[in-house]
Amino acid sequence: MPIQAVAARGIAGRVELAPEYGDGLRDVGGFSHLILVYHLHLSRGFSPVVTPFLDDKPRGVFATRSPRRPNPIGLSTVRLVRVEGHTLHVEDVDVVDGTPLLDIKPYVPQFDDLEGARIGWFEDKVDRVHSVRADHRFRQT
Repeated sequence: MPIQAVAARGIAGRVELAPEYGDGLRDVGGFSHLILVYHLHLSRGFSPVVTPFLDDKPRGVFATRSPRRPNPIGLSTVRLVRVEGHTLHVEDVDVVDGTPLLDIKPYVPQFDDLEGARIGWFEDKVDRVHSVRADHRFRQT
């Protein structure tokens, strides 16, 4: 499984909402991308210091995107292909099948892409995102 949506180009998926939430998808078809907020339900335990997928050096969990968080919440920006009823067809998915969805938000570049943002220790590691895959941290027990 890709560890970030940017490395999941073209991987298709579906977001299936309960029918009672279908009306909440009104107007979402006008957006090219959506931010999915979800529960990392396969993550087990919390650690204040983790070794991230893209590094071999232990880092503070809040300086990483590790699933071993005190509140295991994940987020991914996916490309919206189409809306059918209460189902979103998306691409660039890096989410495990069956992951509980918490929320959906529209991606708005003017809000979400911040000019001059710094990326800390990721600076010399970010290019590896296309080759690194998830490991045992997402296996069901």
